[in-house]
Amino acid sequence: MPPKRSSLIVFNWKENPRTSKEAIRLAVAVSRAMRSAGKDGPEIVICPPVLYLGALSEKMISRAESRCSLGVQNIFWENNGAYTGEIGPAMVRAAHGNVRYAIVGHSERRRFLGETDEMIRKKILASLAAGLRVILCVGEPVEVRKKGTRAAMQYVKNQLKKDLQSVDSRLRGNDRIIIAYEPIWAIGTGKNCPPEDAREMAAFIKKEAHGARVLYGGSVNGANVARYICYDEVSGVLVGGASLHAEEIKKIIKANI
Repeated sequence: MPPKRSSLIVFNWKENPRTSKEAIRLAVAVSRAMRSAGKDGPEIVICPPVLYLGALSEKMISRAESRCSLGVQNIFWENNGAYTGEIGPAMVRAAHGNVRYAIVGHSERRRFLGETDEMIRKKILASLAAGLRVILCVGEPVEVRKKGTRAAMQYVKNQLKKDLQSVDSRLRGNDRIIIAYEPIWAIGTGKNCPPEDAREMAAFIKKEAHGARVLYGGSVNGANVARYICYDEVSGVLVGGASLHAEEIKKIIKANI
């Protein structure tokens, strides 16, 4: 089955690269791959460290990349105040017009920074109020997956219930909220979730989240991306480490045509 068109690819650079020059180089690689893909290429979201948003925004405007947007890897739930080190959604929107997305609830933030479902819920509400689209990350740890698919589904269902509490259901099916299924045991480990399992989880999440688009993430690269996007239930991918390499970027975008 050929991959469907209009996929959404989110490149999450995490705490990379080290310099603005390298960030621009990667953005240029994305731009070139998009031009090669033509009008049938996927929609792209680049989520760099916030330090590089200005430089990338200028580069995108100069290249008129209408199908490429910027996103932030994290956001705070207050727009201003005595919150040292935090950045609010309204602040981001005012500073960078090309920023349209916010990643919320990534497993690394849940694990290393102690983010709770209540914190994530507040971030979602604040992001939506500021006009940002939310990419909500959910996924089960290995100890849950070992218990089987039903246990994994229940774990993710509980995440969705808590994270989306008080969020208008009408916002969940019109691209204001996108769900990224990232099984924790497959993130940065090289252990891929079997594509059929990813399809099954995506179908379940889509039903639970009122028809929201579902992305797959977890060691996605140019060699395996086609195995996930071939399913109707999977609307695209959230890519980590592979998004830092020009050749991988090219392969991933090409696979989504």
